[in-house]
Amino acid sequence: MKNTEINILEDVELNNPIFIEALPGIGHVGKLAADHIIDELGATKFAELYSYHFPPQVFVDEDGLIENMVNEFYYLKSLGEDKRDYIILVGNSQALSPEGQYDLSGFILDFIEDFGVKEMYTLGGLAIGHPIEESRVFGAATDLEIIETLRELDIEIRSADGGIVGASGLLLGLGKLRNIRGACLMGETPGYFIDAEAAEAILGKLANLLNIEINTDKLDERAEETRKMISKAQKMEQEIVNRSMGAGEDDLRYIG
Repeated sequence: MKNTEINILEDVELNNPIFIEALPGIGHVGKLAADHIIDELGATKFAELYSYHFPPQVFVDEDGLIENMVNEFYYLKSLGEDKRDYIILVGNSQALSPEGQYDLSGFILDFIEDFGVKEMYTLGGLAIGHPIEESRVFGAATDLEIIETLRELDIEIRSADGGIVGASGLLLGLGKLRNIRGACLMGETPGYFIDAEAAEAILGKLANLLNIEINTDKLDERAEETRKMISKAQKMEQEIVNRSMGAGEDDLRYIG
């Protein structure tokens, strides 16, 4: 295996596709939203990305079967009047290092450019560290025209007091250099649990942006499945930390 490679499962032809990214992050808000889109609208997986930049571990399911760390590409045929298709990127991991984040973002952009992608939306969470009554959606974009569109949909514009860490930010920044326009939608969340309400808030705004309909009735069920997956990942990562620090250490903390 090369450092990073994509396994093509199905050759597809797409019409002026829109790219949606939602890898694991704060509150797993974006991932939860995108997984729901895939299930609810019947998207089809057509490629898998494997990389040495992912954590050195595998998942083990309830039957004892091993699942690799992977990013997955799904396609969804046109749902709106504009007849545009969609590419959705989800997965169970992001790269561990800053170098890995840059390498994978470039690799992903190379891949989606082959399909003619010129517009993208990245999805994530915006942690505020305390409980909230109703999740707001914040946005940032690559140009002022998109900013105005976000404002028209009552999406609050992210202020200059913070950046966007990880794939959701890098894909937009590096994509802008390639003339790919787009925006990041961030659901406001306490940040310390899997937040279905924030995911639902993002889905509502994304549906308005894309002029499509997405039923969110099953989102809580999807959130519970995600909680189980994250719990397994945290346990494995804690074991790696414990081994690296040595047995018997008193001050062992999970950092994620």
